[in-house]
Amino acid sequence: MSPAPTRRGALAGAAALGFSIDFLGRRAFAASERELAKKRLVVVICRGGLDGLSLSPPFGDPAYAALRGAIAIPPPGADGGALDLDGTFGLHPALAATHALAVKGEARIAPAVATPDRERSHFEAQDVLESGGPVVYGTASGWLNRTLEAMGPAGKGISIGATAPLILRGRIEAATWSPGGAAARDARLPAILQDLYAHDPLLGPALASGLATSAEAGMATAAAGKDLAGAPALAPGPSVARRLGATLAAFMAADGGPQIAAASLDGFDTHANQGAASGQLANRIAYLDAFLEGLSANLGPAWADTVVLAATEFGRTARVNGASGTDHGTGSTALLLGGALKRGGIVGDWPTLAQNRLFENRDTWPALDMRSLFKGVLRDHLGLDRRALDTAVFPSSAAAAPLSGLV
Repeated sequence: MSPAPTRRGALAGAAALGFSIDFLGRRAFAASERELAKKRLVVVICRGGLDGLSLSPPFGDPAYAALRGAIAIPPPGADGGALDLDGTFGLHPALAATHALAVKGEARIAPAVATPDRERSHFEAQDVLESGGPVVYGTASGWLNRTLEAMGPAGKGISIGATAPLILRGRIEAATWSPGGAAARDARLPAILQDLYAHDPLLGPALASGLATSAEAGMATAAAGKDLAGAPALAPGPSVARRLGATLAAFMAADGGPQIAAASLDGFDTHANQGAASGQLANRIAYLDAFLEGLSANLGPAWADTVVLAATEFGRTARVNGASGTDHGTGSTALLLGGALKRGGIVGDWPTLAQNRLFENRDTWPALDMRSLFKGVLRDHLGLDRRALDTAVFPSSAAAAPLSGLV
């Protein structure tokens, strides 16, 4: 594979792909405006319903191990154990780079977080996550695009992927960059098939096993850029993810580069054969970790002014199912990273996994409105006022107050 791109090379490639980032002729800013212009925000959408209880296992919760059975992440110190955060929560062992940031005070978790949607449908939940609306299909634009609109002429956005995700669509034009090849392939078809056959006792486990085997084979050979038949690798591994993160960093770290970025990572739907410290989900979490590592390691001084939010449309069931996986749930876990992040513990309140605290007797209780999390970052990091947040960026959301103390 070719070496990681330089900032200059990435920006030249961007121009060749048909969009430009204006470096020259920018009007003079007041001191406060110049400081605000340095701020960077990256939103990573983990599509498929990422299992928050594996991403950040609450190993200290008395009910955790029994609920999760064979897919429980062992406590710190055990073989395949969690990476300790505070004695109660840890990070999945595949999140080594993210944990290193957490040790420095540059990564935190928000457990038991959820959108206002409760239907457990991928498409409906992703619509609410990206549109920022209180109801499904309530608005055709995305909340990051409306954030750019509220920021005024200085706001610039970019998305990584073949097409701009809903979260960045709207009246403000944003750039789109796609790496092409294996990294751009859409994993939604396998997710749809897994949903379709989730409760089929024969086809459900067989499909999941086939997808996991394909993913593992692709990742094992991704460094060579070929699958077992000599064609491009089916499932790009962490090295590809790290390069994607580095490329996005090159765009954002440049003088006059975009302040806001959106990236989508697919493949987090794990109805069967989910795995624990290793396996299907661990591979996807390792991909997420590598992407975040590539981003943070290559932003340079801009990292100090950056916040990264990684979120999913919903979590998974608290109990393991009969196919050694988990089904669509409610509360999940969001990751917050960045040099601009304020050091601290978990964000929000943990409802526990006690039987009487499960949502509808099956899911992690949705204790934190995801809009409150997003609003807190937009207000304190990008300077958006409360009225714009409650009415324009997140329509009809006054009841979801912005969280304080994040940056």
